[in-house]
Amino acid sequence: QVQLVESGGGLVQTGGSLRLSCAASGFTLNYYNILWFRKVPGKEREGVSCISGTDGSTDYTDSVKDRFTIYRDSAKNLVYLQMNSLKPEDTAVYYCAADPRPVTRCLSWNYRYWGQGTQVTVSS
Repeated sequence: QVQLVESGGGLVQTGGSLRLSCAASGFTLNYYNILWFRKVPGKEREGVSCISGTDGSTDYTDSVKDRFTIYRDSAKNLVYLQMNSLKPEDTAVYYCAADPRPVTRCLSWNYRYWGQGTQVTVSS
């Protein structure tokens, strides 16, 4: 059974940091394209960051560039999203998604597998 589980969310003050983890069961994340996206009630989901399963290339939405970093720990079968300098507008439920297929526009691709999400709240 393919499953993704996010963890690491929580409440943090403006300027703080969190590291989100995406764990997989039933498959190896190393060769999958991975997306972190976020969802705020009443708004469309937003692709935050993605990493290629082919060459490890990454992409970020403009609002998180230079603040967030996506990376893999292949030995642990995890993908992380390190979030620094957090702002109240980063508050959302964060999800990871995975897809073994070649993707284009990795921030907006319709990924095959999704997790259940983890809440991130940034207080002002």
